[in-house]
Amino acid sequence: MAQSIHSTAVVHPGAYLADNVTVGPYCVIDNEVQIGEGTTLESHVTVMPCTHIGKHCSVWPGAVLGGAPQDHKDKGHRSFLVLGDHNIVRECVTLHRAVGDGNYTRIGNDNMFMAYAHVGHNCEIGNGNTLSSYVGLSGHVLVEDNTVFGGMTGVHQFCRIGKLAMLGGLSKVNQDVPPFMLSDGVPARVIDLNKIGMRRAGVPPDVRTTLRMAYKLIYRSDLNLSQAIARIEEELEKSEELDHLIAFMRGTQAGFAGRGGQRRS
Repeated sequence: MAQSIHSTAVVHPGAYLADNVTVGPYCVIDNEVQIGEGTTLESHVTVMPCTHIGKHCSVWPGAVLGGAPQDHKDKGHRSFLVLGDHNIVRECVTLHRAVGDGNYTRIGNDNMFMAYAHVGHNCEIGNGNTLSSYVGLSGHVLVEDNTVFGGMTGVHQFCRIGKLAMLGGLSKVNQDVPPFMLSDGVPARVIDLNKIGMRRAGVPPDVRTTLRMAYKLIYRSDLNLSQAIARIEEELEKSEELDHLIAFMRGTQAGFAGRGGQRRS
């Protein structure tokens, strides 16, 4: 099926639009843009150079995809934004290209970015995440899968957000948020397990129980992180989820906790 391009839209001849792409009024699509089959751009969407949008995405008015990175280190090098399939990008969302020649900001599939959310340069975002309105991710933030960000949450550069984590609204996140955890506050701190999120995701009850025990060893005991990890490995039943949590915590221990992070030794 052919594309549907409104007469007021401006599409650079160097852009590639797959079949069944819809481009609404007053959209601007720049050079070296690729848009996948079935994707719809509503009115007043701007897609900047070197942006790749996957299949069956929905992009709403005022969104800017692939804008130049907001970073003093940017020297105008050729970098990219790659957005996967089945993403919803609501009004006035901004998703930026990476800093550094040939580098990427990468976003997976089935994510929702609510109105005015911002994703900074060099971020890596997985699948199935929900960023509520006015959420801001600084540069180099890593988000795994199936996380939920409450509205107006801000995340410091280089922080990591583990899968199935949930962040309360208005949080100031300056340290890693481990997988399966519920975080809230200014500054944000882990306050519990994301029990509802894990249950909805189909994490088995016995695994949820084991993760609860791991949470208590890490956050509700007098053990430091090294001691807590050792106890978890010695005492708790193995599972894919527990292994992922341990690996993530070891990464945090190694210092990948955001520049505002404070390591526990």
